[in-house]
Amino acid sequence: MIQYFKGIFAGLKSLILGMWVTLKVFFRKKVTSQYPENRETLKISPRFRAQLLMSHDENNLHACTACGICAMNCPNGTITVVPEMLETEDGKKKRILGKYMYDLGSCTFCNLCVISCPSKAIVFSNNFENAVFTREKLVQKLNREGSKLREKKVNL
Repeated sequence: MIQYFKGIFAGLKSLILGMWVTLKVFFRKKVTSQYPENRETLKISPRFRAQLLMSHDENNLHACTACGICAMNCPNGTITVVPEMLETEDGKKKRILGKYMYDLGSCTFCNLCVISCPSKAIVFSNNFENAVFTREKLVQKLNREGSKLREKKVNL
């Protein structure tokens, strides 16, 4: 009989505690963001990863050497690096970047490609508005048309 009443009081205590928590949360200041209306004031963490970019300078030069390390480290094959062979004036063959393809739809945003890039040619941006109607639009070519490899400066 005592166990029966202990069970009832334990249930009532649990109910009152749950209702107390609910009332505290109900009267707390709301933190819901009104997303489309507050685009200008929206604060996004700088560590947030949303879209892979290849940085180009004002002369349309990039730092990608087409080594393919980023594609090798990508766990699900999101990145495809298509190199081209170029013959220099002294007869040597040099590998340059032909196409750098990135599939945003299959990216897990793990950041392994950015970490492993020896020339720091790619970065993740905070641009999170990537909604499209077809999956084909999620496959992007990251190197710009006519872009070339930025030559390294030799410090003597």
